[in-house]
Amino acid sequence: MRGFLERNAFLLRFALLSLFMGISVGLAKFTTTLYALELGAQGWLLAAMAGAQSVGIVFTSLPVGFWVERFGPARLFVAGSWAMGVLYVLIPAVPHAFYLLLLTALISFLMPLRFVSLNTVFMVALERLGHGRAGWQRGAHMSGMFLLGPVLAAAAIPVLGHAGSYWLIGAMFFATALLAAPVMNHHPQVATGGAARVPMLQAVRALWQLPEVRALAAQECAVQAAHMYYAFYIVVIAVQQLGLPALGAGSLVAVQGASFIAALMVLGPVVGRFGPRATVLSGGALAVLALLLLALAQHIAWLWVGGALLGVGLGLLQIHTLTQFAQVGARLGRGRVSGLSALAGPSGGLVGGLLGGTLGVVVGLQTVFLLLVPVFAAVAWVAYRQPARAQMISA
Repeated sequence: MRGFLERNAFLLRFALLSLFMGISVGLAKFTTTLYALELGAQGWLLAAMAGAQSVGIVFTSLPVGFWVERFGPARLFVAGSWAMGVLYVLIPAVPHAFYLLLLTALISFLMPLRFVSLNTVFMVALERLGHGRAGWQRGAHMSGMFLLGPVLAAAAIPVLGHAGSYWLIGAMFFATALLAAPVMNHHPQVATGGAARVPMLQAVRALWQLPEVRALAAQECAVQAAHMYYAFYIVVIAVQQLGLPALGAGSLVAVQGASFIAALMVLGPVVGRFGPRATVLSGGALAVLALLLLALAQHIAWLWVGGALLGVGLGLLQIHTLTQFAQVGARLGRGRVSGLSALAGPSGGLVGGLLGGTLGVVVGLQTVFLLLVPVFAAVAWVAYRQPARAQMISA
């Protein structure tokens, strides 16, 4: 046991830091939703509150990636943690929905300072740890954000109130800035020298011209869109369309989330043995099967099966994109590639969240799963028809 801890000391510290960060983010998201309702937010204002939690990520992910290459990840991570902690502490000062909306949006612009920096350091670490561990950081973070964070919020808000919960969130962000040093300073400063001085638009254009980068960004976008759509709308589908009780509907979210996290934590070595092409084929095929089940199911048992299969399929594809982004970053600049992946994921999540209010209104929420089938069939088909391209990055 002691030998295992010594061999994996950095990985365990990294996973614990990611877990702690995920808990603080999950606590913040849950608290913000409940506080918005407490302040009387409804309709478009509530929707704006949900969008405000990610709007800034779209604008700052790429610039932060280049700043990481120029200034190093540690300073940006610490600065982002302190700034976000201050904003969370200030939220209870003015109990008004529009003030909450403003500060929530400001926080979203700062978020990439933390997770782009952390992802960049993890890309460096994977060269030593092995790409079989690629899903650990994402899995640990999601465990905190989707499982432990909401549980902590449900326990803390009745005791501390909304104001106390925000003070707790701020304290956790301050603590993260202090706890991150052993992880963020474990590797030398991530930079690419003169390459980091290339104008950002020119560098992004050069990066986007590479077919493998476009394919990875599209896969990341598709994974997060499907994940977000399921997580957000499966409860509505189960309760309103299939007449299931709230407890049973909630279990559907847990099943998919648990299988996705388990895939990220466990299937890395399997992906390494499969190779990129077989991984994408398997993940795409499982996602297609899952989406068909979810679109056609009329009983909760089939929804459980579909949710579990979707979690595993998306997990395989997620490990693939994480691994390949790390390898592309080693060649082209880890900061900018991390920024691009951080942009692709939330963009997909934003699309997934909007699907219910657009296509879902026209064809029905459950039918949207059917409309996602061609997306993942195309992902698998491209890997099948172009094995050379699928293997290009790992060569």
